[in-house]
Amino acid sequence: MKRSLFFSAIATVVVVLLLIGVGGFYWINSQSPLSLLRGGTTNTPEAAIFVPKQAPAMVSLLVNPEKLESLRQLAARPSDRRQSRQELERFKSSLLASSSLDYRQDIQPWLGEEVTLALTSPDIDRDATNGNQPGYLMVLTSRNPAKSREFLQLLFSQRAIAGRDLVSETYQGVNIFSDRDRVNAGAHSRAPLQERISLVGAAVGDRFILFANHPKVLREAINNVQAPDLSLNDSAQYQHALSLLPTERIGIIFLNLPQVTTLLGKEPQEQIYDSQIIGLKLNPQGIIAETSIAAANQIELAPTGKMLSEPVQALQYLPTTTNLAIAGLDLSYLQNTNLNQLWRQITTVLSGSSNDAISRLIAQPLAKLQDSWGLNISQDIFSWVQGEYALGMLPQKDASTSADWIFVAEKSEGTDLAIERFNAIAENRGLSITPLFSGEQKIYAWTQLNTVPSSPSELGDRSLLTLKAKVQGVYTTIDKYEIFTSSVAAMDAALKAAETDSLLKSSQFQSAIKAIPQPNQGYLYLDLPRSREILERQLPLVKLLEVAAKPFFDKTQSITVSSYGDRTDVLQGSIVLRLGSN
Repeated sequence: MKRSLFFSAIATVVVVLLLIGVGGFYWINSQSPLSLLRGGTTNTPEAAIFVPKQAPAMVSLLVNPEKLESLRQLAARPSDRRQSRQELERFKSSLLASSSLDYRQDIQPWLGEEVTLALTSPDIDRDATNGNQPGYLMVLTSRNPAKSREFLQLLFSQRAIAGRDLVSETYQGVNIFSDRDRVNAGAHSRAPLQERISLVGAAVGDRFILFANHPKVLREAINNVQAPDLSLNDSAQYQHALSLLPTERIGIIFLNLPQVTTLLGKEPQEQIYDSQIIGLKLNPQGIIAETSIAAANQIELAPTGKMLSEPVQALQYLPTTTNLAIAGLDLSYLQNTNLNQLWRQITTVLSGSSNDAISRLIAQPLAKLQDSWGLNISQDIFSWVQGEYALGMLPQKDASTSADWIFVAEKSEGTDLAIERFNAIAENRGLSITPLFSGEQKIYAWTQLNTVPSSPSELGDRSLLTLKAKVQGVYTTIDKYEIFTSSVAAMDAALKAAETDSLLKSSQFQSAIKAIPQPNQGYLYLDLPRSREILERQLPLVKLLEVAAKPFFDKTQSITVSSYGDRTDVLQGSIVLRLGSN
């Protein structure tokens, strides 16, 4: 798709500005008079009046970028301040890369408190025969109507000088400017729609400057304001989602889930959840994304899982070096919860399969054990875990080895039978149950003995065969917990963690979960620096996001996700992004 450099850059900056200026916020005391640190503004996106009800997505920054940068400068050290200014200036410059205009001179004097980007339609003309061209709408609020209109005229004048045909039309009393590549602007051109139009802009009233990638998008935006019941702002679905967010936020992301499914090229299926809204706010822990995912009309969600009112104590056996940790209560009930309904819908859209969605997510580290032992993780492990559980992935030693894991489960009535079953499966597969000691703690290893040739003996040239034990798994019982690990080294790490450096005692982890409401359904914790390589291999999208918002990703230390609440019409959750100074 060919679009102007201006529009590409400004669309990216809407998201990036939500991220780039916030690297040092959590250093400032929570009693700071700065309203941003107490959460954000109480505004809602004014631009929603221009966005159609069926728009797949809308992202809004609800604070002037200069305020974000000012707060960043107060929080950062001198060296970080210089870097921050350079980062923000680069993004501001990219906004006007295809013109000779200057951000500080031509935009900053009039830019207001809101910048909104909406994906208005998966295909502007709704004609699949000429390819799909999504519709994009950008809305900026103005605090100086004269300056903002002057900017609009200067921008399109510069683009005309650069060799594009400038077109002006009046629609519903609004002057709409657009430019086209001259080579594709002929009346009989058969070039696709997106190759002819570069940028469209208009000033609507005294408050708004609009940009789009086609005049049709702007005309529909104007219609949405003038006709009742057409805009996203008039949507009961959107207003309901908005009411579920905390009142203070610096940004909002709204997703129409059925439309997103269509946009991804998937066939619409049963939609348990039909919309998601995310409110971004700031606090001393970093950035918090409060999210509410609403069920479709007249669909009642499954019950929530068991709720936690304090941190999971099983986490005391995960070391601070843990890459990924998942903790909660009652794995036996997990598949019947609203959280599993959500994961089933997500995995159906992304992979086409919804079978055992959330169980596969949690069981992924145990996949090797599941395959080699012929286990059904849900039936053989999850079924008897009715209390606390914690699963942790440890750093990978090198690319040739699998990452070690630790699984901790609170004992229940079915635990002893489960251990007996594991031992029986091990013996049937030719494994030995070998008792060992880690310090004073007795542990058991499921081992496979293999013969390997040794170096020639001193008595002759004849090679000798020696036995080598390959550990398939290790387990032990301590206090009220059963601990399973992938290796003896991982078991040693688990037992030492409880005495010295457990994840539960980590100030970074405690800071992350402090921002999550209680009670909650547990949490997923990701140490981003230690997990970056694994994430990039498994999810190529992560690499793309890192390129688009590198300063933000460089400063993100951890990501913690949790769900909470007991409503039957919505699933609520939090995402905490803890930021560092590096």
